[in-house]
Amino acid sequence: MKKILVTGADGFIGSHLTERLVSMGYDVRAFVMYNSFNSWGWLDSSPKEIRDNLDVFSGDIRDSHGVKEAMKGCDAVLHLAALIAIPYSYHSPDTYVDTNIRGTLNVVQAARDLGISRVLHTSTSEVYGTARFVPITEEHPLQGQSPYSASKIGADQIALSFFASFATPVTVVRPFNTYGPRQSARAVIPTIITQIANGRRQIRLGAVSPTRDFNFVQDTVSGFISALVSDKGLGEVVNFGCNFEISIGDTAQLIAEAMHAEIEIISDEDRMRPENSEVERLWAENAKARQLYGWQPEYAGREGFKRGITETAEWFMHPENLQRYKADVYNI
Repeated sequence: MKKILVTGADGFIGSHLTERLVSMGYDVRAFVMYNSFNSWGWLDSSPKEIRDNLDVFSGDIRDSHGVKEAMKGCDAVLHLAALIAIPYSYHSPDTYVDTNIRGTLNVVQAARDLGISRVLHTSTSEVYGTARFVPITEEHPLQGQSPYSASKIGADQIALSFFASFATPVTVVRPFNTYGPRQSARAVIPTIITQIANGRRQIRLGAVSPTRDFNFVQDTVSGFISALVSDKGLGEVVNFGCNFEISIGDTAQLIAEAMHAEIEIISDEDRMRPENSEVERLWAENAKARQLYGWQPEYAGREGFKRGITETAEWFMHPENLQRYKADVYNI
């Protein structure tokens, strides 16, 4: 595969993935969200040698014509473009259906029409809802506990239906909670880090008892690439997770330790999900990714998580990075 299209290349995971692919020698077309500022999102911060070797396409994943134009001449598509903020999905669920479900339909329909040889569709661990058993395998029931997770379940099923109906070569990549440099402050780890970095010691959070299986962004990127270069997993879902769970409260304390701060957690009602919408427990079984692709996380277990947290905090602490974030405003 020589020409790779990455949708959502301007975002958190997408920018890291795009940079890795370019550094590996791939010809990458970066699909970024059109805007009048001509911003390429996080790719604007990429090293010059990366930007100079990018083919940037500005468009909207909701526009079928533009998506098909972007995919012409490509061998593979890594589809990451999505709306992902859970609180905002309570506010504007229509946009999640349009972006996540219809956007995915646009990608797989164009892949079918153009004869694309590989499509990786990005899912999320949120589709599992609160774990009914742990660790969570790919056979775990799907539970739409928020409009966001429901839209991603719909998108996943659209992608898989094109494999079943038309043999479109789709794999559904399902990363658990990815964290690292560049992540939006709507996620919990940047929320904690930016508050501490701005001098706060009373940290405002939502629920602290839920557990998550956090994955450093470079491990998630490695998972995508391991699936891209393999001919295994077509028509299947593959979890990428660390097989390690930790509560939000314990995560906050680990971050505080890494940043040499004493903190007090303040419960903020505005940051709470509705009771039945909160996902209480996520813990990934990653045996399938190991068996299919030989993938395993480098930042695994508690020690790996501490190392990833330290690297993430160091990135956020740089003034030019920290100033991008509004730590005094709740980012939904």
